[in-house]
Amino acid sequence: MAATELVADRSQGVQLAALQALARYWSRDYDFGRVEARLNALPQFVTEIDGVDIHFIHVESSHADALPLIMTHGWPGSVIELIDSVGPLTDPAAHGGGAEDAFNLVLPSLPGYGLSGEPVEIGWDLGRTARAWAELMRRLGYTRYVAQGGDVGAGVTDAMSRQAPEGLIGIHTNLLVPALNGPMPTDTDEERAAAAQIATFGQSGNGYFVEMATRPQTIRYALLDSPIALAAWMIDHDTDAYYKIASAFVGGQPSGNLTRDHILDNITLYWLTGTAASAARSYWEAYGADAPAASQQPLPPTAIPFGFTTFPGEIWRTPRSWVEASYPNVIYFNAVDKGGHFAAWEEPELFSTEIRAAFKSLR
Repeated sequence: MAATELVADRSQGVQLAALQALARYWSRDYDFGRVEARLNALPQFVTEIDGVDIHFIHVESSHADALPLIMTHGWPGSVIELIDSVGPLTDPAAHGGGAEDAFNLVLPSLPGYGLSGEPVEIGWDLGRTARAWAELMRRLGYTRYVAQGGDVGAGVTDAMSRQAPEGLIGIHTNLLVPALNGPMPTDTDEERAAAAQIATFGQSGNGYFVEMATRPQTIRYALLDSPIALAAWMIDHDTDAYYKIASAFVGGQPSGNLTRDHILDNITLYWLTGTAASAARSYWEAYGADAPAASQQPLPPTAIPFGFTTFPGEIWRTPRSWVEASYPNVIYFNAVDKGGHFAAWEEPELFSTEIRAAFKSLR
């Protein structure tokens, strides 16, 4: 009999009732054919880049002059968290926008995640992935394009802007990467509140981050051998996302698009592909102190046009002043009233509206 936590909140980790409800629904009611059907409804491809098979979805808009956009997911996400934004971005006229806002969409799976191949050598840090994405866009024939990312995807997108590959004309993120790497101004109440949120996350919310960045091999044994251990590990992210996911199973109250089925689509993809450990290893590559020295070298400053949206449930609410301190060419900033760390997954329509607005001036 599993022992319940001794507190009334998530401070000891994933709560037993939430995990039992997830396991019950996953084993009894969930349709395991959903993942295959949802992915196969979209054009998918695989190409080898730098020795790794890269899986990607490529949806071309029917609208002329659509702007090419490459979007990168994060952890514990996958392309699953992005696919409900495909319609709003490629066919905006059907989702409250105009034909002139359309994108040709490229959604790659990070190396070692989902249907992409697992790297068999070290060195696949954020910069190497960024270079692979530039090569992918080159192979697709895109000579002028924009990029977007959240979570790990924000790090890849930030690296792309600093490498400034030919054809990249702008980026948008919903996580401020420089705030993870060094001190930000704390002169205003808003800045001090954001710094306090980061400190709280570092003290009590980032256990998964530390383990994956330092000992990814250790956790692979549980994550590859037990689907319930995998599910627990994946939903124990930030506080806002955890409670939203837990409430979808325990109380039947999903937050936006974070329904039981959508949550389990993502976990199921990890389980069926056996990529939980290789995905965890990407944190060692990007953030681990023992990663190759090249991974720790700072990239040059960027002048690429930059857009940012802050969602209220994010780990910290990024002030505009931090964005402007981090990027010299800010073309868009907005604070919206709903959504969290997994913005595209939770609020795909709002997220798509933000992406259209962020890149409007670059068309």
